[in-house]
Amino acid sequence: MTFSSSSSVPALAAITCLVVVVLGCYWPVEARIPTTLDGPFEPVTVPFDQSLRGNAVDLPESDHRVRRRVKGFEPEQISVSLSANYDSVWISWVTGESQIGYNIKPLDPKSVASVVRYGKLRYPPTHEATGYSLVYNQLYPFEGLQNYTSGIIHHVRLTGLKPNTLYFYRCGDPSIPAMSEIYHFRTMPVSGPWSYPERIAVVGDLGLTYNTTTTISHLTSNDPNLVLLIGDVTYANLYLTNGTGSDCYSCSFPHSPIHETYQPRWDYWGRFMENLISKVPIMVIEGNHEIEEQAENKTFVAYSSRFAFPSEESGSSSTFYYSFNAGGIHFIMLGAYIDFTRSGKQYKWLEQDLANVDRSTTPWLVATWHPPWYSTYEAHYREAECMRMEMEELLYSYGVDIVFNGHVSNDNRLLG
Repeated sequence: MTFSSSSSVPALAAITCLVVVVLGCYWPVEARIPTTLDGPFEPVTVPFDQSLRGNAVDLPESDHRVRRRVKGFEPEQISVSLSANYDSVWISWVTGESQIGYNIKPLDPKSVASVVRYGKLRYPPTHEATGYSLVYNQLYPFEGLQNYTSGIIHHVRLTGLKPNTLYFYRCGDPSIPAMSEIYHFRTMPVSGPWSYPERIAVVGDLGLTYNTTTTISHLTSNDPNLVLLIGDVTYANLYLTNGTGSDCYSCSFPHSPIHETYQPRWDYWGRFMENLISKVPIMVIEGNHEIEEQAENKTFVAYSSRFAFPSEESGSSSTFYYSFNAGGIHFIMLGAYIDFTRSGKQYKWLEQDLANVDRSTTPWLVATWHPPWYSTYEAHYREAECMRMEMEELLYSYGVDIVFNGHVSNDNRLLG
């Protein structure tokens, strides 16, 4: 079963489907869960918001929701992401100001500590964890193009957590002092055939438009326990380095010497999303809009730097593919824009990951990647055919239950 989500409308279909599947597992053991053979069923949805039709309009940098509100090295763009199992999560944030221009000077990531203080009580915290920090650059070796250097990005892993438990935390550098206010998150339930998150939100091609604000408002109102973002995060690559944007980059900027990006859009996105993802874990996989080529043929630098991934915990050596458990669901996040051939590292990792899945503990096996293998939509038709030919048989052989995709900007549901 494949779903394609859209940036133009709230991701209702994908959210609704998985909610129904997951909540069904809360019934007593003797209860029978209906299947597609019992259908057809009345759709569970809401009327389409007609105001979302037409071209999406990006939030401007003047919007109060994307402006920098902290001072000095106080944390901002705070987010939570999962490790491979319930007993560990990652806390990420940014300190210091990014720079864009012709004479940028990167910040020293060692100048600010990466500390999280946390516990089951709001105050005082009972535990402390430290992590690592980094700064990334987006550089263009062409005259007239502006370069970018990020603020200091911090990633700290918390371990030894209890399942389905509310934790409070503050992050930052207590020695400056520059600590955040108190936030909270809830860990995933323990893995088991009758243990699931109540609601999982699935979105793709999110961007940072006025439509995005409607989608996130709807999503937040449904109180999800976990957010899956299936590629195409900020669309910073629809901009020139001077901040000029367009719905169609190649149409508007045909003479650009390289596909430029406007990296401050990543900072705007992190600030806008903080209210949600500082409390609800978000798991991200790359899309084509994260490629962002720069000097020395580097790609995906912002994506790989800004998010924390349970790569090492899930036996992966890459930010482009990894896996994790959320209660009785084993999620596999795959990369469609790197090597997916059967002789490559990703395929070999996937074979091992699938072989290690215990379906008595995680009965549901869900896979995600950005471009769909099947779609009736003219745009992007059969674009991921090569990936399908390499990996489809393997996923079938292990009985993957659901696949979520993005990329195609309409809703497709394939039931089989």
